[in-house]
Amino acid sequence: MAKTMAQLPYHYGVKVRVFPSTEQKRLIKRNSDASRFIYNQMNGMNNDLFWLKQVKIPITIILNRIADLTERLKKPSTAISNIHGWLNHPDFDSLMKANAIKNYKTAWKLFRQVHQAGTPKFHKRGYTQTYQTSCLYGAKVTVPTMSNGSVRLNDVHHLQLPKLGRIRFKGLPSKILGQADDIRIGTTTVSMDACGHYFVSLQLGSTHPFVAKQRVTKSKVGIDLNLDNFLTDSNGQVIANPRYYRMIKEKLAKAQRKLSRRARRVKKSRRRLSASKNYQKQRLLVAKLQLKVANQRKNFLHHISTALIKNHDLVVAEELRSKNMLRNHALAMSITDVGWRTLLSMLSYKAELYGRKFLTVNPRNTTQTCSHCGHIMIGKNKLTLADRKWTCPNCGVFHVRDHNAAKNILAKGLATL
Repeated sequence: MAKTMAQLPYHYGVKVRVFPSTEQKRLIKRNSDASRFIYNQMNGMNNDLFWLKQVKIPITIILNRIADLTERLKKPSTAISNIHGWLNHPDFDSLMKANAIKNYKTAWKLFRQVHQAGTPKFHKRGYTQTYQTSCLYGAKVTVPTMSNGSVRLNDVHHLQLPKLGRIRFKGLPSKILGQADDIRIGTTTVSMDACGHYFVSLQLGSTHPFVAKQRVTKSKVGIDLNLDNFLTDSNGQVIANPRYYRMIKEKLAKAQRKLSRRARRVKKSRRRLSASKNYQKQRLLVAKLQLKVANQRKNFLHHISTALIKNHDLVVAEELRSKNMLRNHALAMSITDVGWRTLLSMLSYKAELYGRKFLTVNPRNTTQTCSHCGHIMIGKNKLTLADRKWTCPNCGVFHVRDHNAAKNILAKGLATL
């Protein structure tokens, strides 16, 4: 019997650019709207049920409503489709409905586990579109591959998707195409960004690793993330901070002011924003500028994280709490521009992918401690952000602040092993 996605030992995700026809774009929008509607219906029923249960007086109409909502939430897919008959239209993917309900339940599960993001919120309509479907394999399929499921590869440039049919895509990495017969497809996400670009994200699973295991280098490195330069490692190498957002900030601000003026004119003339060609043209320009910054930053972080993981057996970084650091309004823009949290996330999953070790340690006193003798700078001698170089008063060793911190981070990581 074929293994399910959860039973497979290796997983990988790939996102490809697709080029749908006009009819396929219409179907993507309809399924995206329906997915958002179902999610919001689930949220609405749960909210109603919560507040109705707060009523302590046993009023018959309230008790009947509670019983009705409780019954509907046992089989939400059928209950929502029965009330809103338009969801039974053949344009809609039935697996889209199941995934929308599953995503809502997952949001509650994550809230109970983490208690940080808050309870599920209503999804607003915006300029982006997204919905999820699943790849199903027939009973006669004994060996699931990338070419025999409901979501499948027709050839190296065409995908087959439920309801959408054959759709052209840009291409897959050669390492995926080379072992397509050993890979099965799981959850598939169809999306459109604010610039009107369409994508398909595939969840892949296999019994074999997706990348070759890297050779042992016997190299260990600690990295210190900072704003003066992006990264300094324990070997003394420094990577400059590219500051992508700052490079484009003035141009983006000017485009956003123009967008705001056009929005005011449209509202003053009592028209809808979606019907104003000038507004939509400027909105697209702003979206492209923002996308350019995001893509530049993501590309930079991918190159840095891949190089660190491939060249070192152990990578140790400080555990940064970006949410707390952003409370400093003087540094908030610079902190969000560098993308520290994204880098740590990339290092984590790439270490697992390439068979390396990645650790995060408490950053407490890593900057204030002498890596040579262990002396901690406290009181009047405590280093400030302006102190980039200093000499230890205990042993007299000269330190470059970031290089010293990276050495301390590596030492802390080795102590935890």
